[in-house]
Amino acid sequence: MSPAITEEMTAALPAVAREIEQFAASEGWERPARMFALVETAELLEAEPGLAEQLNTGSPLTPVAQDELPGNDIGEALAGIAWPERVLGCALVQEIVVLPPEAEQELPGEDEAARNTAAQHPDRREARLVAAVLRGGTQTCVLRLRNKDPELDDGFDGDPEQEEGELVEDSALAPNLLNAMHATFEE
Repeated sequence: MSPAITEEMTAALPAVAREIEQFAASEGWERPARMFALVETAELLEAEPGLAEQLNTGSPLTPVAQDELPGNDIGEALAGIAWPERVLGCALVQEIVVLPPEAEQELPGEDEAARNTAAQHPDRREARLVAAVLRGGTQTCVLRLRNKDPELDDGFDGDPEQEEGELVEDSALAPNLLNAMHATFEE
Protein backbone atom coordinates (compact mmCIF):
# COMPACT_ATOMS: atom_id res chain seq x y z
CA MET A 1 0.00 0.00 0.00
CA SER A 2 1.34 3.45 -0.90
CA PRO A 3 1.92 6.00 1.85
CA ALA A 4 -0.86 8.54 2.30
CA ILE A 5 -0.51 11.95 0.69
CA THR A 6 -0.40 14.44 3.55
CA GLU A 7 -1.35 18.14 3.55
CA GLU A 8 2.33 18.87 4.05
CA MET A 9 3.17 16.97 0.85
CA THR A 10 0.44 18.77 -1.07
CA ALA A 11 1.71 22.14 0.17
CA ALA A 12 5.31 21.21 -0.75
CA LEU A 13 4.57 20.30 -4.39
CA PRO A 14 5.13 23.82 -5.84
CA ALA A 15 8.49 24.10 -4.05
CA VAL A 16 9.51 20.67 -5.36
CA ALA A 17 8.59 21.78 -8.91
CA ARG A 18 10.77 24.89 -8.48
CA GLU A 19 13.61 22.70 -7.16
CA ILE A 20 13.36 20.52 -10.27
CA GLU A 21 13.38 23.62 -12.50
CA GLN A 22 16.53 24.86 -10.76
CA PHE A 23 18.15 21.44 -11.23
CA ALA A 24 17.24 21.50 -14.94
CA ALA A 25 18.54 25.09 -15.21
CA SER A 26 21.89 23.96 -13.80
CA GLU A 27 22.20 21.60 -16.79
CA GLY A 28 21.50 24.39 -19.29
CA TRP A 29 19.11 24.60 -22.21
CA GLU A 30 18.51 22.25 -25.12
CA ARG A 31 18.13 19.16 -22.93
CA PRO A 32 15.78 16.21 -23.50
CA ALA A 33 12.59 15.77 -21.50
CA ARG A 34 13.13 14.05 -18.17
CA MET A 35 10.88 12.41 -15.56
CA PHE A 36 11.26 12.51 -11.80
CA ALA A 37 9.61 10.17 -9.34
CA LEU A 38 8.43 11.97 -6.20
CA VAL A 39 8.98 9.89 -3.09
CA GLU A 40 8.51 10.43 0.62
CA THR A 41 11.72 11.89 1.99
CA ALA A 42 11.45 10.08 5.35
CA GLU A 43 10.96 6.71 3.62
CA LEU A 44 13.92 7.34 1.30
CA LEU A 45 16.15 8.30 4.24
CA GLU A 46 15.08 5.18 6.12
CA ALA A 47 16.08 3.02 3.15
CA GLU A 48 19.21 5.07 2.26
CA PRO A 49 20.49 6.95 5.35
CA GLY A 50 23.71 7.84 3.51
CA LEU A 51 21.74 10.28 1.35
CA ALA A 52 20.89 12.58 4.28
CA GLU A 53 23.50 15.20 3.35
CA GLN A 54 22.34 15.29 -0.29
CA LEU A 55 18.62 15.70 0.35
CA ASN A 56 16.42 18.53 1.50
CA THR A 57 15.35 16.80 4.71
CA GLY A 58 12.99 19.68 5.46
CA SER A 59 10.79 18.72 2.51
CA PRO A 60 8.36 15.81 2.79
CA LEU A 61 8.97 14.97 -0.90
CA THR A 62 12.18 14.20 -2.77
CA PRO A 63 12.44 14.18 -6.56
CA VAL A 64 14.39 11.22 -7.95
CA ALA A 65 15.61 11.65 -11.54
CA GLN A 66 14.68 8.85 -13.93
CA ASP A 67 16.20 7.75 -17.21
CA GLU A 68 15.43 9.85 -20.28
CA LEU A 69 12.06 9.21 -21.82
CA PRO A 70 12.14 6.85 -24.80
CA GLY A 71 11.34 8.30 -28.23
CA ASN A 72 10.13 11.78 -29.07
CA ASP A 73 6.43 11.42 -28.23
CA ILE A 74 5.90 12.34 -24.58
CA GLY A 75 2.27 11.20 -24.69
CA GLU A 76 3.29 7.72 -25.83
CA ALA A 77 6.08 7.56 -23.24
CA LEU A 78 3.72 8.58 -20.43
CA ALA A 79 1.14 6.02 -21.57
CA GLY A 80 3.74 3.32 -20.94
CA ILE A 81 4.55 4.38 -17.36
CA ALA A 82 3.05 2.76 -14.29
CA TRP A 83 4.59 3.83 -11.00
CA PRO A 84 5.09 1.51 -8.04
CA GLU A 85 3.04 2.28 -4.93
CA ARG A 86 5.86 3.97 -3.03
CA VAL A 87 6.08 6.67 -5.70
CA LEU A 88 3.73 9.41 -4.48
CA GLY A 89 3.91 11.61 -7.54
CA CYS A 90 5.91 12.46 -10.60
CA ALA A 91 7.25 15.47 -12.43
CA LEU A 92 8.25 16.05 -16.02
CA VAL A 93 10.62 18.76 -17.19
CA GLN A 94 10.67 19.63 -20.87
CA GLU A 95 11.51 22.51 -23.14
CA ILE A 96 8.64 23.99 -25.12
CA VAL A 97 7.87 26.86 -27.48
CA VAL A 98 5.39 29.47 -26.23
CA LEU A 99 3.49 31.69 -28.66
CA PRO A 100 1.25 34.70 -28.10
CA PRO A 101 -2.45 33.70 -28.16
CA GLU A 102 -3.09 35.29 -31.55
CA ALA A 103 -0.22 33.29 -33.08
CA GLU A 104 -1.53 30.03 -31.57
CA GLN A 105 -4.85 30.57 -33.34
CA GLU A 106 -3.01 30.66 -36.68
CA LEU A 107 -1.29 27.27 -36.22
CA PRO A 108 -2.15 24.44 -38.60
CA GLY A 109 -4.24 21.58 -37.15
CA GLU A 110 -1.71 18.81 -37.81
CA ASP A 111 0.75 18.34 -34.90
CA GLU A 112 4.01 18.17 -36.87
CA ALA A 113 3.09 21.16 -39.05
CA ALA A 114 2.06 23.12 -35.93
CA ARG A 115 5.39 22.36 -34.23
CA ASN A 116 7.36 23.44 -37.30
CA THR A 117 5.33 26.64 -37.68
CA ALA A 118 5.72 27.48 -33.97
CA ALA A 119 9.48 26.85 -34.08
CA GLN A 120 9.86 29.38 -36.92
CA HIS A 121 7.44 32.02 -35.61
CA PRO A 122 9.15 35.40 -34.99
CA ASP A 123 7.27 35.94 -31.69
CA ARG A 124 8.05 32.52 -30.24
CA ARG A 125 9.61 32.17 -26.79
CA GLU A 126 11.46 29.11 -25.66
CA ALA A 127 10.62 27.94 -22.17
CA ARG A 128 11.28 25.16 -19.68
CA LEU A 129 8.13 23.61 -18.25
CA VAL A 130 8.00 21.53 -15.10
CA ALA A 131 4.67 19.78 -14.55
CA ALA A 132 4.23 17.87 -11.28
CA VAL A 133 1.38 15.75 -9.92
CA LEU A 134 0.65 13.74 -6.79
CA ARG A 135 -1.49 10.65 -6.47
CA GLY A 136 -4.98 11.83 -5.69
CA GLY A 137 -5.04 14.86 -7.96
CA THR A 138 -2.79 17.66 -6.67
CA GLN A 139 -0.86 19.32 -9.49
CA THR A 140 1.34 22.31 -10.27
CA CYS A 141 3.39 23.76 -13.11
CA VAL A 142 6.42 26.04 -13.25
CA LEU A 143 7.41 27.70 -16.52
CA ARG A 144 10.75 29.46 -17.02
CA LEU A 145 10.87 31.66 -20.14
CA ARG A 146 14.23 31.62 -21.82
CA ASN A 147 16.02 34.90 -22.29
CA LYS A 148 15.19 36.32 -25.72
CA ASP A 149 18.87 37.06 -26.34
CA PRO A 150 20.86 33.79 -26.25
CA GLU A 151 24.06 35.80 -25.70
CA LEU A 152 22.69 36.87 -22.30
CA ASP A 153 21.61 33.34 -21.40
CA ASP A 154 24.78 31.84 -20.01
CA GLY A 155 23.10 29.19 -17.86
CA PHE A 156 22.22 28.78 -14.23
CA ASP A 157 24.78 30.22 -11.82
CA GLY A 158 23.43 28.49 -8.71
CA ASP A 159 21.35 31.44 -7.53
CA PRO A 160 17.66 31.04 -8.45
CA GLU A 161 17.13 34.78 -8.01
CA GLN A 162 19.65 35.45 -10.80
CA GLU A 163 18.35 32.85 -13.27
CA GLU A 164 17.52 34.44 -16.60
CA GLY A 165 13.95 34.59 -17.77
CA GLU A 166 10.57 35.14 -16.17
CA LEU A 167 9.21 32.42 -13.87
CA VAL A 168 5.50 31.64 -14.06
CA GLU A 169 3.71 29.31 -11.63
CA ASP A 170 0.22 28.04 -12.38
CA SER A 171 -1.43 24.74 -11.58
CA ALA A 172 -3.18 24.63 -14.96
CA LEU A 173 -0.50 25.66 -17.48
CA ALA A 174 -0.49 22.31 -19.28
CA PRO A 175 -3.84 20.54 -18.71
CA ASN A 176 -3.35 17.75 -21.27
CA LEU A 177 0.12 16.95 -19.96
CA LEU A 178 -1.10 17.01 -16.35
CA ASN A 179 -3.96 14.64 -17.24
CA ALA A 180 -1.53 12.24 -18.93
CA MET A 181 0.73 12.36 -15.87
CA HIS A 182 -2.19 11.64 -13.53
CA ALA A 183 -3.02 8.63 -15.72
CA THR A 184 0.36 7.09 -14.88
CA PHE A 185 -1.10 6.42 -11.39
CA GLU A 186 -4.33 4.80 -12.55
CA GLU A 187 -4.63 1.06 -12.21
